[in-house]
Order: sequence, then structure tokens, then C-alpha cells
Amino acid sequence: MVNAISQQTPAQPVAQTQAKPATGAAPSTTPPAASTDSVQLSSAAQVQLAAQQEAKETPAQTSKEANQGDLQAKRLLAKESAAKSVS
Repeated sequence: MVNAISQQTPAQPVAQTQAKPATGAAPSTTPPAASTDSVQLSSAAQVQLAAQQEAKETPAQTSKEANQGDLQAKRLLAKESAAKSVS
């Protein structure tokens, strides 16, 4: 059974306030700092991301990195060289 509400209280009016500018102070023109979020990847996700980035790398970039001592680039160049000599 549904009962109707017999008494209603009227809503209270909200007082309107006006902001008064501070005397002698210039309004701030600097926007508020944006919030930043940080993400931490699992080690498995880091490995997968690195593999994807390496796959997009050009042969010239791989060679440059290998010459600078990047072990992963050196292994990739060795693997590619071995594959060419077999075919």
C-alpha cells in the first residue's frame, strides 16, 4: 500500500554571495596545477613494451645502439647475421 506524503517542508533559499576583489591585490593569472597520474608496469609488461619498441626500430637505429654498447641490439644484429649466412 502506498501512502502519500502529508507534510512537505519548503526548501530553504540559498543566500547569494558576491566575491569582493581584495584591495591592492592583483587577480592571479596562473592556472591551478594539473593533477598527474603515475602508472607502474609489471616486469612482464615492461618486457613486452620493450619488445614492441625494438620491433619498430629501424636497422640503422639498431646498428647505432649496438655500436654504443646495447647488448640487446648486439644480440639482434648477431641473430640477423646468422640468419643471412644460413640462407
